[in-house]
Amino acid sequence: MIFSYEELKKVLFHCDPEAAHGLAELGLAALGSLEWLGRLVRGKTACDDPILSQQVAGVFYPSPVGLAAGFDKNATMVRGLSDLGFGFLEVGTVTPRPQEGNPKPRLFRYPEAESIQNAMGFNNDGMAAVAARLEKIYPWRIPIWANIGKNKTTPANKAIDDYMVLMKRFAPLSDALVINISSPNTPGLRDLQNEAFIQELFEVARGVTSKPVFLKIAPDMSVDAALSLVQTAISAGAAGIIATNTTVDYGLLPGSRDFGGLSGKVLQNKSRALFNEIGRLWHSKTLLVSVGGIDSGEEAYRRIRAGANLVEIYSALIFKGPMLVANINKELAQLLHRDGFKSITEAVGCDWR
Repeated sequence: MIFSYEELKKVLFHCDPEAAHGLAELGLAALGSLEWLGRLVRGKTACDDPILSQQVAGVFYPSPVGLAAGFDKNATMVRGLSDLGFGFLEVGTVTPRPQEGNPKPRLFRYPEAESIQNAMGFNNDGMAAVAARLEKIYPWRIPIWANIGKNKTTPANKAIDDYMVLMKRFAPLSDALVINISSPNTPGLRDLQNEAFIQELFEVARGVTSKPVFLKIAPDMSVDAALSLVQTAISAGAAGIIATNTTVDYGLLPGSRDFGGLSGKVLQNKSRALFNEIGRLWHSKTLLVSVGGIDSGEEAYRRIRAGANLVEIYSALIFKGPMLVANINKELAQLLHRDGFKSITEAVGCDWR
């Protein structure tokens, strides 16, 4: 690119992880404000092979590689991130009211394992501020998804109200909504991964918007429980499933903390294994998005062949830098051509056919 990320990483990794993220936010915001620089970057990162493009729920995606929620919590980096070659961006998680999140330190990196541990707790500027930013740019040149979650102080029996107000606000400002009830960092949130709440949630969603509404699930449930949850969500009206969120299986990373969620390379096998089970049964019946440890075109291709219409990255971007998206797209296109596919849609779920 126009700089060596390995050199920049030496500087960033000497900073506290949250401080480093703040510097990245400043840099991407600056990139987004300089159109000439954005054009220069896009010239190096743009996905220009039509084999990667597809229509998903009536929306055009230039590539299947998106940014997972958590990186751009407040929709402050959309312009800059769009210059890196992403096919879509997921902002949030956004809550109705602003919240500080959990006490610091709450973000830890493990460079040798290419993994991250976060206990952020939905820290964000709140619905009004994030919506105001999206109003200035939506519709955007690539699809934008809004990831939404309840406030920490909202009791479980009132959670549906938080999701309803968020869906109403963000449905006109996004191409899809993502229901987050699988983060491990808000007490009791994962308890909402139950049949009664899911049915009520998507009944409300049907009355609010015709935009696709996805459910994001945790990787720490049994296969049977996950498949049952998927069945419930799809039957209730979910447009698709995002698998998976971060894991609390701390045994995967010796020396990790005993709180927060692990992501990155350490999550790769666990996330892929659960996604495979979901993809085996659901690839031809609903939309599926795979996330968790995806760090190469080869890994993205595995998830697509297992049933993913789209994939998302986050942690690998921190360790491999801003050219990662372009590199994944390039490798993915090469693999599709090698195996004789004419479009990416032909490859989705092909391992089960």
